[in-house]
Amino acid sequence: MNTLSKTRDLVLAAVIAAIIVIMAFVPFLGYIPLGFMNATTVHIPVIIGAIILGPKYGAFLGLTFGLTSLWKNTFMPNPTSFVFSPFVTMGQFHGNPGSLVICLVPRILIGVVAYYVYRLFMRTLKNRRNKQGTALFAAGVAGSLTNTLLVMNLIYFLFGDQYASAASWTAKWVYGVILGIIGMQGVPEALVAGIIVTAVAGILLKLTPDIRG
Repeated sequence: MNTLSKTRDLVLAAVIAAIIVIMAFVPFLGYIPLGFMNATTVHIPVIIGAIILGPKYGAFLGLTFGLTSLWKNTFMPNPTSFVFSPFVTMGQFHGNPGSLVICLVPRILIGVVAYYVYRLFMRTLKNRRNKQGTALFAAGVAGSLTNTLLVMNLIYFLFGDQYASAASWTAKWVYGVILGIIGMQGVPEALVAGIIVTAVAGILLKLTPDIRG
């Protein structure tokens, strides 16, 4: 990669990172309050950036997403923010280093998973019609589900009982409720991500076919 290409990628990564930050701090745009937690759309530019720029930039953009989540849960907490920030105490419940794992690791992996799913589908489908659209949709869904599945399962394994109590759930049913959240919130989020990624990344790849076509 020449100097011009590297500069272009850095600029594009910076622009996408700025979009992530803007989405995170514009009310009801990047984080949609649901009372005990937030639905998110911030993962979508992470996925798009990873497909366009590659997994390293995807990991960086995911980290940017994770840091905005850390900030919001620390300074604008809801009843279960302690699972995302080690600096938050909500009544008898306290965040700890596991909170950083939940807040950062799944978000870093969003772009990495999305990129490799995209490349896998592009190779597997080969010359089939609309292979790029299919690959983009699959990458959007995979990236979104990476976030939802990892976050919710890490919450269960690291904070199961505390999370249930903070959300006023019966502890023995907590994993069933988590599965319900994955189904009712995570699956629609993934489908929306797939549709938006297909549309936006498809346009960007046409405009810059030498990047990741």
